[in-house]
Amino acid sequence: MRQLIKRELKSLWHSPWQLALMSYIPLIGVLALWWLFSAGLPRQLPVALVDLDNSQISRMLSRQLAANSVIAPQSFANEAQAIDAMRQAKVYAMVVLPYQLKKDLLTAKQPTIDIRYNSQFLLVGKLLSSQLQLSLAEGLTHIGQQRLLLNGATKATVDVSLTPITNQTTALFNRNNNYVGFLVPPILIALWQLLSMLVFVNSLNKELILHQDRYYLPSNIGSLIATKVLFYSPIMLLHGGFILLWLYHYLGLPAAGALVDLMLAQSAMLLALWLLVLVIFMAMRDGARTVSFCTALFAPAFAFMGITFPVNDMPVLAQWWRLVMPSSHYIDSHVSVISYGAQLPQVLAQISSYWGFLLLLPIIVLLAHKAKQVPRTESATITAGQEVIQ
Repeated sequence: MRQLIKRELKSLWHSPWQLALMSYIPLIGVLALWWLFSAGLPRQLPVALVDLDNSQISRMLSRQLAANSVIAPQSFANEAQAIDAMRQAKVYAMVVLPYQLKKDLLTAKQPTIDIRYNSQFLLVGKLLSSQLQLSLAEGLTHIGQQRLLLNGATKATVDVSLTPITNQTTALFNRNNNYVGFLVPPILIALWQLLSMLVFVNSLNKELILHQDRYYLPSNIGSLIATKVLFYSPIMLLHGGFILLWLYHYLGLPAAGALVDLMLAQSAMLLALWLLVLVIFMAMRDGARTVSFCTALFAPAFAFMGITFPVNDMPVLAQWWRLVMPSSHYIDSHVSVISYGAQLPQVLAQISSYWGFLLLLPIIVLLAHKAKQVPRTESATITAGQEVIQ
C-alpha cells in the first residue's frame, strides 16, 4: 500500500491539471462564487415601465418604483416594446400604468395595473413580483389616505379602512433575506461534488490499458482503487471543511448545529460519489466518455437539491435523478444541522439514506472482473497503469 501511495503522489506531481484540481481551483471557485453573491440581495434589477396615463399620480408611482433599491425602472413608449425587451431578457419584469389611471382613482373606480415578470428566473421573478406590488401598494395607499382625509375621516379611521389586516412575513432561518446564506452553501456543495468527481475520474483514467483498440484494467485494480480512495478522500474533505469554515466562521453566517456533524455527512457523501463514479468508469472504460457522462450527471446538482424549487413539485424523472446525486442526500443533513440544530443521532439517521449506493458494490466487482479479462490473442505482461507486449 505504501508503494502505491508513493506511486499516486508521483503521478499527481507529474499531472499539472490534476494538481490544479486538488489545490487552487477549488479555492478560486469557492471565493469567486461567494464574491458573486456577496452583495446579499439583488439590486437595481431592470424593469420596463409603460406610463400610458402620464399624470401626476402615474409619475408619483414611477418615483415610488425608482425609490425601491431592488427595482431600476426603464421607460418604454408602449406595451409592445416592453414585451419585446422582456423576451430578449433586457428586463426581468414590466409594469403598465393604464390610461386614465388618475381619473379612475379619483372617481372611485378600480383601474388595473398590469404587472408581468419572467418566471424563468425563479428567484429574480419572485423577488420582483413582491417588490413591485409592495412599492405600488405604498403609493396607492398614500393616495387613498389623502382622499379619505379630504372627505373628513380621522387618521385612525383611515388606517383601519385602508389596511384592516397587516401582514408581517419573517423568514425563520434567513431574517435578512440574505442570498449568501440561502444560495451560496448549496452552490458550493454542488461545485465541490463536481470537482471531486473530476479528480477521481482523472485518477482512474490513468489506469486504463489500451489493448487492440479497447481499454482494460490492470490485475491489481482493487488495490489501486483502495489507494485512490484513501489518498483523495482526505484531500477533498479538506476542501469541504474549508467551505464550512469560510461560511460559518469567517463570514459568520448563522449555524444552529455543530459543523463536525456535517463533516461526517460530507464523508458519507464522498464515499457514495466514489461508488457512483466507479460504476460509470467500469461500464464505459473510456476517459473522455466517462468525464462527459459524469459532468452531465452532476452539473445540474444545485437545481435538484430542493433549495430553490420544491422537491415534491418536480417531475417523477427529476425526483429519481435527484436520488442518484449524493449531494441531494447531503443537503438534507446540511439544512437540518445549520437551520434546525440537528444533533449527531439525527445526522446518522439521515446518512442511512445512502444505503442504496452500497448496492453498487457487487456491480463494481462484476464490471471490474470483466474489464480485467484481456484476450489471450497475444502474450502480454500487464502492470498497474502500463502494458508491455512481448
